[in-house]
Amino acid sequence: MWVPSSLLNLVEALKKLPGIGQRSAERIAFYLLRERNQLEELKKVLEEARENLTFCSVCHVITDEDPCPICRDPKRDSSLLCVVERPQDVFLLEKIGFFNGKYHVLGGVISPLDNVSPEDLSIADLVERIEREGIIEVILALSPTVEGDTTAYYIADLLKPRGIKVTRIARGLPTGSDLSLSDVTTLKEALLGRRKL
Repeated sequence: MWVPSSLLNLVEALKKLPGIGQRSAERIAFYLLRERNQLEELKKVLEEARENLTFCSVCHVITDEDPCPICRDPKRDSSLLCVVERPQDVFLLEKIGFFNGKYHVLGGVISPLDNVSPEDLSIADLVERIEREGIIEVILALSPTVEGDTTAYYIADLLKPRGIKVTRIARGLPTGSDLSLSDVTTLKEALLGRRKL
């Protein structure tokens, strides 16, 4: 069966994106070819992203300025550092608009099954930054998974001897959820993370 090699290359490139399989890649490719203006716009924004976006040399978030605006902001609480897995976690927390400290992106979590060790993450940068900037409290905002827990305990063990207050975001029931639909672990975490009214 004959298919243009450029079309095959486009489909293969799209399949490399997270969550895009063969059929989705084909649909996107045919859409882009049918809507040429969308293809041109996509080309333009991809080139712009490649040229302008980088990782902040301080916190490792995606930025178009280095250091990023959050790291440079003198109004933010520089004694409070929120540690997250990925750059998109920073954007999510910023969208909430509640946190006024600074961030540090690890670049993942410790996962022996995926061959991710502490050396593969920006944990050494984190420790160096804490000592350099005089951080008082580190908030670990990591996913409530085995890997997230492992990473949190690893970081806590590193920081506690240095006299740094280490906390972790609470886990529990989402607003509007039905108690009967919750799993045992979530209920346990909700009870352990309870607070006085």
